[in-house]
Amino acid sequence: MIPQSFIDDLISRVDIVDVVSEYVRLTKRSGKEMLGLCPFHSEKTPSFYVSPDKQVYHCFGCGKGGGVINFLMEIENYQYIDVLAALAKRVGMTLPDDGATDELANKRQRMLHLNRDAARHFHEMLMSPMGVTARDYLAMRGLGKEVITKFGIGAAPDSWYLLMDSMIKKGYTKTELIEAGLAKNSRKESSIYDHFRNRVMFPIIDVRSNVIGFSGRILDDGAPKYLNSPDTLVFNKSRNLFALNLARKSKSGMMILVEGNIDVVALHQAGFDGAVAALGTSMTAEQARLMSQYANKVVIAFDSDHAGKKAALRAIPLVEKTGMEVKVVDLGVAKDPDDFLKKHGHDAFALLLDHSENHISYRFLSLKSGYDLSTDEGRVAYVNAATTLLSELSSKPEREIYSVRVAQDVGISQEAVQNEAEKKYRARIVRQRKDYEKKVTKPREAVSKVLSKQFKEKNADSVLAEEGVVRMLIKDPTLVNVIDEMDFTNDEFTSLFLKHVYEMITKRIAESKDTGEQYILPELDIDGASRLTKILSKIEVLVFGEKTLRDYIERIREEKSKLAKFELDRDLFFEIREAKLKQFRETEK
Repeated sequence: MIPQSFIDDLISRVDIVDVVSEYVRLTKRSGKEMLGLCPFHSEKTPSFYVSPDKQVYHCFGCGKGGGVINFLMEIENYQYIDVLAALAKRVGMTLPDDGATDELANKRQRMLHLNRDAARHFHEMLMSPMGVTARDYLAMRGLGKEVITKFGIGAAPDSWYLLMDSMIKKGYTKTELIEAGLAKNSRKESSIYDHFRNRVMFPIIDVRSNVIGFSGRILDDGAPKYLNSPDTLVFNKSRNLFALNLARKSKSGMMILVEGNIDVVALHQAGFDGAVAALGTSMTAEQARLMSQYANKVVIAFDSDHAGKKAALRAIPLVEKTGMEVKVVDLGVAKDPDDFLKKHGHDAFALLLDHSENHISYRFLSLKSGYDLSTDEGRVAYVNAATTLLSELSSKPEREIYSVRVAQDVGISQEAVQNEAEKKYRARIVRQRKDYEKKVTKPREAVSKVLSKQFKEKNADSVLAEEGVVRMLIKDPTLVNVIDEMDFTNDEFTSLFLKHVYEMITKRIAESKDTGEQYILPELDIDGASRLTKILSKIEVLVFGEKTLRDYIERIREEKSKLAKFELDRDLFFEIREAKLKQFRETEK
């Protein structure tokens, strides 16, 4: 195992603000705390706090919290040992050899090195005589040498073994090439061959400048047009964006979401440095949240064909949920942003961005284009579809405003459209309420049995006092003398979680180790770290520390005999459930 002394030393050298700032745009509040939009859930108003003094983070919206190790484990889905390795590298420390647990971290690092060497190989191939076809293609697309170098663009010649042979000479194995998605097994023979062939190669680089994968654009009429690396130990295409490593540095406060890598490169070359692409997949919630960490506004500039418009309509609600302003551009007769730039230039595209459509307007315009409004059947079908779309708008003023537009489109009264939309809106709320009822409504007896088993964790008054004991000891470990004086033991905890934390704290005190929360949190899992961070966010007046701690212990002992509290907890559960159902019913009115 990694020695605790090493982990403590590592944490003391890392500034959580620097690490979190690579994922979240933080602003300084009055005082020392930093504030930003939470990267773990969608929100419009920032509720994510980072404390430079305590070296912890906490979101008052979703409840996530912890120290720098917990943050990286949550946001990168890293294993504990991987986070330690990454942080150690960051501060110039050498991670002690930990045998089997260190194997995964080494494997990940080895794969990153392989990807880096492969990227260099592809770039060298582009500049060699074997890259002439790829160079001609890039020149035809109007991409200059400077932007090619900036993006590290390369070429995979039409060869079955070129990359494989080059990487094996560097000491990598066939297994490593396959696991990195750079080679594939042959079905007919017991051999492997290059995954990328006859393609322009775009390295996919994360925000820490690691090459995590590749996207290759075919150089002939073959398929698929774009081929991405498969998911690997270091790459997941649904959780990454092409060129985010560059776009996150944009001063515009805006990201331009496009479909193709060439569009991204062309836009950056033209000065629009906020352009990113979704790696050939449908937009995901994770990718939307990624953008929200670096920008307040997203302009969707997908291809102008039917598939591009459908993709834009799918992406809009995902981006909207993050709280970002969403707009959509109409490229007119141009097939994609690169084509538009070639035909009309930088200034015209800048103007296009300035006059981009509100996303709701775009959805209605797209909907309208799919119906023949010169016929009665077309108008009826359009009104039916439009009122369904209206019912999905949570704002009543928005429903009223767009009802006017729909009514004008088909030549009927606004009242008729609005009434139908409100009817569908209420029906949607009713469905949500019924779904909720179906989910939570179980026989009272069955719920009571479950709650009975969980009573120890539900004894609210005792748990609050137990939280206080933990909080006081972390803030002032010298108070352990009160623990000894009152013969308080870990068996007096009703919360198993708090008992575990208490044992961790007293063990560190006995070993004369720092009990700062930044040292306690890494020993907990993600949920545990979030829970403890919330507990420690409550204020304690340490000047009365001994008296406060005694009060907490006495309260724990008083509550120990009050099994009647279970009845209150059970009743409270049913009250909350009824209140939730009542809320749905009020919304239906």
